[in-house]
Amino acid sequence: MPEKKEQYKVFEALDAYFEVVMKGLSGLVDGDHYFETFAEDAVFESRYQFPGWPTTIRGRTNLEASLAGYGKSIRVHAADALVVHRSEDPHVVILEYEVHGKIVSSGGPYENRLISVITIENRKIVRWLDYMDSLAAWTALNPR
Repeated sequence: MPEKKEQYKVFEALDAYFEVVMKGLSGLVDGDHYFETFAEDAVFESRYQFPGWPTTIRGRTNLEASLAGYGKSIRVHAADALVVHRSEDPHVVILEYEVHGKIVSSGGPYENRLISVITIENRKIVRWLDYMDSLAAWTALNPR
């Protein structure tokens, strides 16, 4: 990944996630950083209900704002198990991957599996459907 731009340093807790996604989207999108691959008016949809997280985020600027505080709760130190599925629709790619990290407040582990269904037009992401193991996230963030 190219040298990190100053504006993205606030997102360091997600660097491993960004790297696995960029690997999965290699050759399909333009942009050096995860956020640069999104169209200005892209829609990011979470296909799960998670307290404090919106189910729909409209626009790249709002996506950046939504993820800016992520590192206060979770720090991702690795992402792997990437599988890239090409859809019959040439504009759609599906990524499967896992993230591994630490819950900041407890020091406990964070392990999650995700599937992202990504629609690309003119080499920019216009729609992102995010599926994750919300029980794994909830359990990690709310230990007994």
